[in-house]
Amino acid sequence: MSLEQPTQENLETIIHDMAEKLQVVNRSIMDPEDYDLAKYEEIKSLHDIIQMKGQLSVSEIQAFVQELGQYRKDS
Repeated sequence: MSLEQPTQENLETIIHDMAEKLQVVNRSIMDPEDYDLAKYEEIKSLHDIIQMKGQLSVSEIQAFVQELGQYRKDS
């Protein structure tokens, strides 16, 4: 599956992959519906970095989760 196209399905795949890699316990903060598809490229860039890094430290995980929070839809 190619994740190059900004589709809702691809966004869901990316968010779920990141939740696994970041070991997020509270999955409600990683609900793909809460993320803005218009920010797909930024979110995919984070996903690509996480995939390349392999093992992440606790501080790196926190930084990625915080950065990802910036791409949530405004309530």
